[in-house]
Amino acid sequence: MTDAVRVPQPWLTFTGCVLATAILYWAQAVIVPIAFATLMAFLLTPVVTWLQRWVGRVAAVFAVVVLAFAALGLAGWLATQQLGSLLVDLPTYQQNLEQKIRDIRGAGTGGSLEKLQDSVEELQGEIDGQREPAAPAAPARPLIVSPPADRPWVFPAQVGPLLELVATAGLIVVLVIFMLLEREALRNRLILLFGHRRLVMTTRALDEAGSRVSRYLLMQSIVNVAFGTCAGIGLYLIGMPYPLLWGALAGALRYIPYVGPTVGALAPLLVALALEGWVKPVLVLTLFLSLELFTNLVLETVVYAGVAGISQVALLVAVAFWAWLWGPLGFLLATPLTVCLAVIGKYVPGLEFVSTLISDEPVLAPDVSYYQRLLAGDQAEAIEIAERHANGEDAAESTYDAIMLPALNYAERDRIEGRLTADEERGVIEATRELLAEAPVPLPEGETANAGAPGAIRVLGVPADGESDVVALRMLADLLSGTPISLELQAGNLLTSEIVEIVQREAYRAVCIADLPPSPPSKSRSIAKRLRGVASELPIVVGRWAPAALADENYEALRAAGATHVAASLVESRDYLRGLFPPPADEPVAKPRRFFRFGAGRAVVGKE
Repeated sequence: MTDAVRVPQPWLTFTGCVLATAILYWAQAVIVPIAFATLMAFLLTPVVTWLQRWVGRVAAVFAVVVLAFAALGLAGWLATQQLGSLLVDLPTYQQNLEQKIRDIRGAGTGGSLEKLQDSVEELQGEIDGQREPAAPAAPARPLIVSPPADRPWVFPAQVGPLLELVATAGLIVVLVIFMLLEREALRNRLILLFGHRRLVMTTRALDEAGSRVSRYLLMQSIVNVAFGTCAGIGLYLIGMPYPLLWGALAGALRYIPYVGPTVGALAPLLVALALEGWVKPVLVLTLFLSLELFTNLVLETVVYAGVAGISQVALLVAVAFWAWLWGPLGFLLATPLTVCLAVIGKYVPGLEFVSTLISDEPVLAPDVSYYQRLLAGDQAEAIEIAERHANGEDAAESTYDAIMLPALNYAERDRIEGRLTADEERGVIEATRELLAEAPVPLPEGETANAGAPGAIRVLGVPADGESDVVALRMLADLLSGTPISLELQAGNLLTSEIVEIVQREAYRAVCIADLPPSPPSKSRSIAKRLRGVASELPIVVGRWAPAALADENYEALRAAGATHVAASLVESRDYLRGLFPPPADEPVAKPRRFFRFGAGRAVVGKE
């Protein structure tokens, strides 16, 4: 029995997503408490696991749950008390607010705003003067309402929502307790639900979702508590009333992405504006800006940067979606639920698009992204991709084999399979040639691209097929610069007999044939076989340079044809040639370093 999973049709996946969204909306009264309890269980699981080593599972669960909800209840009660006092004291701030408004309006006295206001008032007075005075209204007769006799007792309207809130809170507490007590049993039931054939997939999904959500919630709680504590202490030192309320509010609202921190800072700022003077509003604004910058740039980066694994754009869309679906609670649950969706999309067949859309992992590999930008004609971004990869002293060899050379392989593959025309492939080759700072000038027949220096070890570079092989040989020539080896390139349109004639005429110490996959190596086999017939001792190196996805399975046919060595990368060919002709022991080998820069409106490559 295989572990293969049947992938559903796209229309079935779409229908399932729509149906799931409808169920989440219409059954939110039941699903929201369950979701909240699940997230609380994820948050408390690490603490329970740590504590149960000493006191056992049951005692650890009850101790952690009681302490957690008692702390939440105490914080909520204190915040409610201070909020009630604030509502009582708000009318006392009215005079200060009115004075500040008069100060702001007075700042524009004599200006255009004041003149416009006077004009509007004069016009309103003229309109009111033209109206006829209205007839005096008759005095209203007092309305006397007698209470009905034997009126039945009515259930207070406020008790219903209060009972509903208490029932929901009780359900959440009970669910958290049983989820923590039976978390292994719940996990095993989920695995059994998906079946033994999906055992590996389900195990990985549950482990990743549990670890990511637990760590994210725990780290976010630590950051938010620290933020709220610092905000409360700072507001107390400033002299703001109700610092405990504002600190608790600032910490709690940070669970809501993007919107929460702004609301948490605006509330105490508005109260500060209602106080006398302008010093406290400025200090409150400075405090929250400083705390927010420190939290975003330092604390969150160190504590849980990348823990959620969700891109910023996807998180914004997710916040809007969950807020539309579940209202204010959707803001609070948006990030953890989106993390769960990303994990589900990663492991469930047919939902891969979810993980692709919302994950912050790079979708395209660097070499594929580089090739895509060359197809789009965007050389500037292509060279940025190469620059990001080119670091350290081995920048050239790393960038050639990992980024630039695969683009030539991909272009040839797409041209062979009919996805790319010959002209489009030529455009990729010419763009790569430009990035190598080589002029696309055709080589005259029988002439080399670069003549070796006097005393250099001459190695013939033979492109087997076309211009892509020529460009690849130029990369190899650059890697050999600074060594005694001089790679002399021939044109890519020579016949096999012409290549044999050049080898017989010139004193070459070795031959390097470039034949990029995925094209079959028939031409390079023919060249190697003919050369072996006329020069039995001549080293023949064949470069089948390609990424792993396009590399040959074996090189037996090329070796049987006469190839001395077959290399899968430029670095391997470079090292083999250097091993054939090592420099003298007292002569240091200069290692060239290449760097990328922008010049003359295009990206070029230069030597440092």
